[in-house]
Amino acid sequence: MPNPPTIAERAALAAIAEESRALILHWQDAGGAYPASPTFSVYRGFAWLRDGSFIADAMSAAGEADSATAFFDWVAGVLLERSDRVAEIVNAAAGGTPVPDDRMLPTRFRLDGTDGDDEWWDFQLDGYGTWLWAAAAHARRHGIALSRWSAAIGLTIDYLASSWERPCYDWWEEHSEHVHVSTLGCIASGLRAVADSDAVSPVRAASAVDTASAALRLLHTRGAVDGHLVKWIGTDALDASLSALLAPLSAVDPTSPLGLATLTALDRQLVVGGGMHRFLADTYYGGGQWPLLSCFLGLAWSAAGDPERALELLRWSADTSAEGSIPEQVDRHLLNAGSMQMWVDRWGASADPLLWSSAMYLRLAVELGVVGGSA
Repeated sequence: MPNPPTIAERAALAAIAEESRALILHWQDAGGAYPASPTFSVYRGFAWLRDGSFIADAMSAAGEADSATAFFDWVAGVLLERSDRVAEIVNAAAGGTPVPDDRMLPTRFRLDGTDGDDEWWDFQLDGYGTWLWAAAAHARRHGIALSRWSAAIGLTIDYLASSWERPCYDWWEEHSEHVHVSTLGCIASGLRAVADSDAVSPVRAASAVDTASAALRLLHTRGAVDGHLVKWIGTDALDASLSALLAPLSAVDPTSPLGLATLTALDRQLVVGGGMHRFLADTYYGGGQWPLLSCFLGLAWSAAGDPERALELLRWSADTSAEGSIPEQVDRHLLNAGSMQMWVDRWGASADPLLWSSAMYLRLAVELGVVGGSA
């Protein structure tokens, strides 16, 4: 690494990682769920499958196996409680009359596993693929039998196989009318991760392989424009969530022409001074920079063979931390400053801490060897 951290800087970066680990452990619910944010008005009391799966992966990589296992146990329980609902969704899709969006499985749950009773942009498929990927990675990393969660994995395969092509909300709970490329990648990565395990039957394994292959075909054929991945099918816009498809999800090889072109375009268009924006048209809290997205981009650059760039992104993210509390976003470079006050008036100050932010910092720190673990 041409510009490695000094001993003092490495210690400072590692200290933030350890504070992040401690913060996540402190706030993890007794039942295993990771609250998205313990203090932010509309996140408080809720756990997302997407956020939680990436948090669990970071904790698993950092050696906190019990914490990650508890989360996956929680997810399995949430899904098993909804087995009848999954059957309804699968049967309706097979019969040619899919259920409406509000009958699909939610993207977030209360910490006790129940559905929320407030209005939310709730139909998202990416988290269901992400939990499969994260559970499989965790089981492999720590020698845990993936069959521990086989019933819930089977339900998830059935759910995704029946519905993967449906438009739904993206990572940001926006644009339910589109098929999002990051969603396709999350689905494909999750299904591929469990297809060759003993946790699923041969019939479900075949379904997982077929669905993952179909999702990746669509991603490669219609989810790319000018040689790089795009935000959704039918646009040429970029979205920061695409970097996760390169690493850690490995839906697209980060060293391939498509992977490198996507990585280069994301860094050039969405990063300013090390801080990454979600997308150029972002107006949420002014369209600030998200530390967790800088860390995802760092993971992708590391996987592509550029750990120096990854370290630069970790350094920027570290500068947003206060005792391991890393916010959802910072307002150092706003894309649409005029929209900031509207969100403050609506929901209060932006989320801080956001456990997902601390988790992605920890995950990148492990990847770069700043702290010990098994990436």
